Amino acid sequence: MFIACRACAADHVRFSADRLALRAVGLFRDVCGPAPGGGAVAALTAAQGAALIMMVANLTIGKKKYAEYEELNIGARDEARTYLEQLMKGVDEDKEAFEQVSKAYSMAKQTDSEKAARREAIAIASVGAADAPLKLMRAGVCALRLAADMIGKSNANLVSDLYVAALNLNAGVQAASYNVAANIPYIADRELAASWGAEAGELAGAAAELAGQILDAGN
Repeated sequence: MFIACRACAADHVRFSADRLALRAVGLFRDVCGPAPGGGAVAALTAAQGAALIMMVANLTIGKKKYAEYEELNIGARDEARTYLEQLMKGVDEDKEAFEQVSKAYSMAKQTDSEKAARREAIAIASVGAADAPLKLMRAGVCALRLAADMIGKSNANLVSDLYVAALNLNAGVQAASYNVAANIPYIADRELAASWGAEAGELAGAAAELAGQILDAGN
């Protein structure tokens, strides 16, 4: 038995869209410093993609035409919501991480001891500044895999929304990869830095490939 609750689905999608719009306005309305910056924008961009996946799943659930994919779309909706929350959290995490980097760079550097303390603070802050966009990349790639699974198994009238979701998610992941690359040179733990750099490269490649597969499905 399938109960289509279009009003509920529409309200949920509208709520997500409103949250994203308000978040963007709140972030950049009074910007006069270095944060929020590109990393926060990357997270917000990817979050829009996750929200679109939720919308497509919500507007597929309950339709008899897609009855055999009901469980897939219910799972996709719930999973996309998780990624949306992670990505929205990532907006603040990136902003806070970069603020720590800025504070470290503003430390005194007159004496040798001050220079050493400053270098250490930059190295510590850079870990957080690389970790935040890397988390974004992981969530973005997972969401792209989800979108790829939904092609042909969700509301055909909304397939273009999955394409836009893929474009936003890929854009967010690619943007985040630059933020990872910008910060890992300053991480003192070179093994960790190398590991994160390699992972970021793999995630960026996976995102581009998945987005391409999703878009090619429409040709």
